[in-house]
Amino acid sequence: MALDFLILYEHIVREFENNCLLMAELRRRGYTVELMQLMSRKKIKYFFHKKPKVIVTSAMYDNETLNSFVYNNVGKLQKVVNLHWEEVLSREQEESDFYSLKENAAKCTHICWGESAKNRIVNNGVPEKNAVVTGAVQLDFLLPRFAGYYRSKKKLSEDFGLDYDKNWVLYISSFSCASMDDSEIEELNAMTNLDFWGFQQVGNRSMKVTLEWFDRLLTERPDTLLIYRPHPSEWESEPLKNMIEKHPNFKVISDSSVKEWVLACDKIFTWMSTSIAEIYYSNKTCIIVRPEPLYSDYDPVIYESCDAVGSYEELVSRFDKDSLPFPIKGEIIEGHYDFDENKPAYVRICDLLEDVYKNPPRDFPFSEGYKPRFNLLKFIVLPILNLMVTLKIRPKYFSFLFGKNFTEKADRLLGYIEKARISNKEIENKIEQFREYLG
Repeated sequence: MALDFLILYEHIVREFENNCLLMAELRRRGYTVELMQLMSRKKIKYFFHKKPKVIVTSAMYDNETLNSFVYNNVGKLQKVVNLHWEEVLSREQEESDFYSLKENAAKCTHICWGESAKNRIVNNGVPEKNAVVTGAVQLDFLLPRFAGYYRSKKKLSEDFGLDYDKNWVLYISSFSCASMDDSEIEELNAMTNLDFWGFQQVGNRSMKVTLEWFDRLLTERPDTLLIYRPHPSEWESEPLKNMIEKHPNFKVISDSSVKEWVLACDKIFTWMSTSIAEIYYSNKTCIIVRPEPLYSDYDPVIYESCDAVGSYEELVSRFDKDSLPFPIKGEIIEGHYDFDENKPAYVRICDLLEDVYKNPPRDFPFSEGYKPRFNLLKFIVLPILNLMVTLKIRPKYFSFLFGKNFTEKADRLLGYIEKARISNKEIENKIEQFREYLG
C-alpha cells in the first residue's frame, strides 16, 4: 500500500517535535505518514510498494540536494515540499547561489515563514507559485491551545536535577563550527562557496570570551543557574567540560525543545540564534551577548542593528535589571515570521500538503535541467554504519588498520548518526501526545 507522505529530518532538536505535530495533524485528516532520518539506511519499500505520494524534505538547495534527499530515498517524484528549516540567513548567505534555491530545486514547493523569505527566494528565481507563506510551525507551541504541553520549571528541575530556587538563565549557542575539523570546514566552503573559516574563527574567539564572562558571572552571582544549550552541530568541548567541573551551577543540556527551556528560564542569552523568534513571542527578557562585533557577512539579517552587549560590565548591568526592551525591533522579527494565533502554521502547512497531494504537481523538479544519479555507495555504507551504531562498535578501535585521521572522522560520523536517531516508539508516543491538543 502506497504511503501518502514521507517526512525527512536532519536534527532531532530542531525538527522532531515540529514534524510530529505535522504528522499528528495529517493522520487526524486521514492520511498515512512516516518519518525518516537522512542518515538512516535506505529503505527499498519507499521505492516500490510504499513509495510516497509526497515527500517532505528538511532542505532543498540545488540539484545535488534534490538527488540526495529525493531520488536516492524514493526515486523520481514530482511532488516535493521543502520545510526550509534554514530561512533566517546572513547577508552573505542571502546573496549566495547556494541559499537561493537554484537549479531544479526551485521547481519544488518551498515553505516560507514570512514575507521576507518568500520575497528573497522569488527575487532569486523561484517561481512565485512555488513559494508559500505558512508561518513557522515551531512558534505554534507558544499558542494558548498548547498550554500545558511543555514541562513546568518545577518538573524540569526534578527531571534534570536542577536547583529550582536559583535564577535560571538559558544560553542558546550558535557556535555551529566550533567542533568541526579542517576537512569539514573545507567541505562547507566548497558546497556553499562561502567563508566558513572566518565564521569559525570569530565563533571560536566569541565562545572563549563568552565562557570567561560566564565564569565571572557564576562566581559573582552564585544564585544563578546557567543552562548552556549547544547548537545541534556542536559537540561538548574541553572549555565546556572545564566550566562544568568548576561550576555546579553551569549545565550543558541539549535534550528537549529549545522552547521548553525558553519558557522555563527567567532570562535568555544568545549570540545569534534564530530561536530569537521564540524568545520574542514568549515575551522573555533577552540579552544578545557579543564579545566582538559580527560582520554582516556572518550576522543573520534579523540581527542587523540589534542592541547587543559588548563587555562584561554591560552584560552584568543588563543582567541585574528586572526588565529590558527587546534587543531587536518587533517589526523586523514580525517581517520574518507570519504569526497568526487564529490560523496556526501547522494547520496552514498541512493545508498546503493536502493541496499538493490532491492536485496535479505545481511544477516538475524531475525534468530538463536535472539528471538523476543513483548513489550505490550510500545503499551499501549506511546500513553498515547504522549497524555499527546499534552494536556500539566505534571506528577508533580500528585505528591501527585505517589510521587515526580516518577513524576519527568516521567516529564523528557515527556520533552524528547516533545523536540523530529516534525509535518508532518515540515517534508514535509523541504523535499520541499531540492528539489531545488537536481536537
